[in-house]
Amino acid sequence: MKVYNTLTRQKEEFVPIEEGKVKMYVCGPTVYDYIHIGNARPYVVFDTVRRYLEYKGYEVTYVQNFTDVDDKIINRANKENSTMQEISNRYIQEAFHDADGLNVKRATIHPRVTEEMDLIIEMVKDLVDKGFAYEDKGTVYYNTKKFPEYGKLSRKNLDELIAGGSERVSVDDAKKNPTDFVLWKPKKEGEPSWTSPWGEGRPGWHIECSVMAKHHLGERIDIHAGGEDLVFPHHENEIAQSEACNGCQFAKYWLHNGFITVDNEKMSKSLGNFFTVRDIAAQFPYEVIRFFILNGHYRSPINFSRDLMQACQNGLERIKNARKELDFYIQNAVDSKMTDEEKAQTADLMKYKDQFEAAMDDDFNTADAISVIYELVRFSNIAVKAGVSKEYAVKIQDMLDHLCVVLGVAEVSEDSISDEETDKIEALIAKRTEAKKAKDFAAADAIRDELAAMGITIKDTRQGVQWFRG
Repeated sequence: MKVYNTLTRQKEEFVPIEEGKVKMYVCGPTVYDYIHIGNARPYVVFDTVRRYLEYKGYEVTYVQNFTDVDDKIINRANKENSTMQEISNRYIQEAFHDADGLNVKRATIHPRVTEEMDLIIEMVKDLVDKGFAYEDKGTVYYNTKKFPEYGKLSRKNLDELIAGGSERVSVDDAKKNPTDFVLWKPKKEGEPSWTSPWGEGRPGWHIECSVMAKHHLGERIDIHAGGEDLVFPHHENEIAQSEACNGCQFAKYWLHNGFITVDNEKMSKSLGNFFTVRDIAAQFPYEVIRFFILNGHYRSPINFSRDLMQACQNGLERIKNARKELDFYIQNAVDSKMTDEEKAQTADLMKYKDQFEAAMDDDFNTADAISVIYELVRFSNIAVKAGVSKEYAVKIQDMLDHLCVVLGVAEVSEDSISDEETDKIEALIAKRTEAKKAKDFAAADAIRDELAAMGITIKDTRQGVQWFRG
């Protein structure tokens, strides 16, 4: 399995630090509002990376943080006459709601910055004691000149940054170097604060993830991931902090997802093309949003539009309909074992699994993996029409389920229907069939609507009436 490492700018064979185990850290959202479609991409992408690693047999410890102390949270709390804790708690729950809708598995650990404050202060103090940081009037800065490898992730030259300046580097007369960044800042009126050796204050943004990764995963981790926008300065600064403090390589592999544009323009509130996941979920099911995100390679930019979402919804329905056709066929087919010809074709069926894994082994190429699933769907539809044995149909169904679960798409609902409910549904279907025979189409349509209100979809086929929930 090869992964593209932002640090080396090339694909590398994935070899974890400890055999059979993967330690993975993904930067989470700042919780002051609903997550937007840009936040959703790393949620879905790296959840899928985790799923595939687990599919390959690795034991994955997956950490994704919540930044619950930040200027934006404080500003919102002041605007709503609330508290930072109330705002962050509310939007953490909203983030979980959207993540659950996107079928994102909960992280092994979801740390919060406010719960790590003692360790943050401890790491800042350690950096000061080791000469990598300095204090000025209650503000502690990281001295980038003290870390010779600063810029190795983003490939930014430190001297060029200092000479030319950068929109991502703030100007501050108290800094020794323009690229130095804040580790700890003094309290302002009306802001929450914590006691530190440098006075009352709170941490800078970058130190948080260094501390949480070390606390929950150790000094060295296998994968650190996040959006492309975090490469500089956030992840660059994390490397500088962690490696200066711990004296060893911080993360072995750095993975970054590309940007999402909206109708081929950068997403921006000022342009009126800023969409939260909740906004989109009001028009398209969450599972379609996930499927849309996975239809592009995670490192490539993808464009969000209504037309593309509709296309993804249609594609997802193709997969789900094939699964339902298989389910109906298996439920109604006479028990039969595979023929000799079908046994010989089993190898052809396994080729889909091999092709799927080849795509995912090539830097988690979900777009190509989905193409393989489409090919399997086509194969399945032909097989069902040809009247394959029940045993072979089950094998096709198992293969389709097997691949879809890895991507977290088109998964079979575990909602069970009681025998009583089943009897009622089948009685209504029988009544509808009689109405159609009597050419009472108004009554037949009314029964269809009644079934739809129960969440039941029906489909007329040559074999009879197929019904399913959803």
